[in-house]
Amino acid sequence: MTLAHDVAGQGPAVVLLHSGVCDRRMWDAQWRALAEDGNRVVRCDLRGFGETPVPDRPHSDADDVLDLMDTLGIGRATLVGSSYGGKVALETAARGPDRADGLVLLCSALSGHPPSDRLRALDEREDAFLDRGDIAGATELMVGTWLGPEADEHAREAVRRMQRHAYEVQLAAPEEFGTLRHDVDLAALRMPALVVSGAHDLADFRDIAVHLARLLPDARHVELPWAGHLPGLERPAAVTDLLTGFLRRERTEGR
Repeated sequence: MTLAHDVAGQGPAVVLLHSGVCDRRMWDAQWRALAEDGNRVVRCDLRGFGETPVPDRPHSDADDVLDLMDTLGIGRATLVGSSYGGKVALETAARGPDRADGLVLLCSALSGHPPSDRLRALDEREDAFLDRGDIAGATELMVGTWLGPEADEHAREAVRRMQRHAYEVQLAAPEEFGTLRHDVDLAALRMPALVVSGAHDLADFRDIAVHLARLLPDARHVELPWAGHLPGLERPAAVTDLLTGFLRRERTEGR
């Protein structure tokens, strides 16, 4: 199965991977701008999100991304991941280290990170809403948690729409299948990496950013003082500029 996706532009390849409360529409403000700046940009829906059906067996998001790259004839790409998409980007680079030119990790998750009490409590509240069939309540919990103070109503409605759709699709599935976990040796990922955190994000993700920046051999850490967990939706133009700058440096340095 090929992930639902969009492609725009010509040039070095960039793959955009969405967060777990969104789908590929979260990149509406970035993907065409990146294409116009001289990149071939792919954005996709992981399984159970957007237009990609839920999995019918245990699966690997990283392998799905590599399969999509193969389908599109992309040998190498810069992987840009937001939150859960950052975890997928890291696992994809670990599965195919010769396939990743660079990494941009926006408030990234990380396999094996022990959740804080606050994050566990959030998961429990979400489960409680869903157990009683209150999709609207669970959606508002996610919107209120993951967007920082800079988010306007347009951003909040976008997350509301994407998260509600994901709940509806995933809860309608007759059976739930988990994702296969891949170990990631961070020290072995030697491609350039930009690690971004938000000052208003949960401590879990700020701690992960510090950890990634310390262990990835060629990483630079930027904390955005205005950002929550989804900076690409909170200040779209600022994140577009951040991504464009990273990609231009890659081209200048002979990617």
